[in-house]
Amino acid sequence: MLHRGHESTDGGGELTVPMAWLYAEYIADELLRTGDLMPPTSFEFRAGRDALALTIFLSDTEGELSGIRVVTQLETWLSLTAYDQPWQEWVRERLAELVAGAAQSGRPAPDLDLAAEAWRWLQETELLAPDLNAVPGGAPVVGEDEGPKVWTPAWQLGLPLGHLAIHLF
Repeated sequence: MLHRGHESTDGGGELTVPMAWLYAEYIADELLRTGDLMPPTSFEFRAGRDALALTIFLSDTEGELSGIRVVTQLETWLSLTAYDQPWQEWVRERLAELVAGAAQSGRPAPDLDLAAEAWRWLQETELLAPDLNAVPGGAPVVGEDEGPKVWTPAWQLGLPLGHLAIHLF
């Protein structure tokens, strides 16, 4: 899973191309674009794409991210991204498993490096989003931009967007 596609370099070594991660990111991007939930240039889109790409990449336990299996994996991805699932803990556990496996193999793991970087961004970045737990007080909310907002970790915003994109697909 971690080392698909190799290209030679002039120095005789090998450049490991992170095909599994790039393919997971492509699938996530296409699902979000099809759902047309937000502009592709927004941070919200990135959060959704990264959360969905992590789900796709980490759920591939057999190392066979293939175009033919995408449709058969939609139910798995839906269940992993559902509201009542411990997605954050699952991501941490799967990343730890893959890191341990990569350390034992001693080979470079560029897919895993990109997945870990996406996870780091999703955890450390906060986006301003509507406060869904706030009780509207007195004045009615007229537009989308009005109402209480709260800083939210990107993964908490991206995960439901990814889940919705799968449903809309």
